[in-house]
Amino acid sequence: MKTKYLIGFLIVVAAIAYLAFGGLGNSLVYYVLPSEYAENPARYEGKRIRLGGLVKEGTIRYDPKTLELDFVVTDGVVDIPVQHEGTPPELFKDNQGVVVEGRFDGKVFKGENLLIKHSETYQAPPEGGYTPEEVRKLIEEAK
Repeated sequence: MKTKYLIGFLIVVAAIAYLAFGGLGNSLVYYVLPSEYAENPARYEGKRIRLGGLVKEGTIRYDPKTLELDFVVTDGVVDIPVQHEGTPPELFKDNQGVVVEGRFDGKVFKGENLLIKHSETYQAPPEGGYTPEEVRKLIEEAK
């Protein structure tokens, strides 16, 4: 009698493990840099990935009427053209870190989700706050 319960328990555990880990493989989204993609494009063919890098200076083209946004993501080694539809985030600019989620369509990356990478450092204001001159300086440094 105990053997039946043990076998039943093992079957249930195996089924749960298969559902949990088998489905996980289909929902993974790889994060790659342009040079990593260029090394082995076939590895990412047909897969949803996150392409990370910097927006190459002078490559941003945005049409507010059609919401078509074209730019190039680079890691300093390889450049990849990106096409995205939608309004760019407020912090989107040249030389800004970005992560674009989507798929490759030939040699062009079709972005579906655009994320801006920004500094993770937080600097608390000094005791007593900033003077207007210090605020201007901080804003200029952030540009």
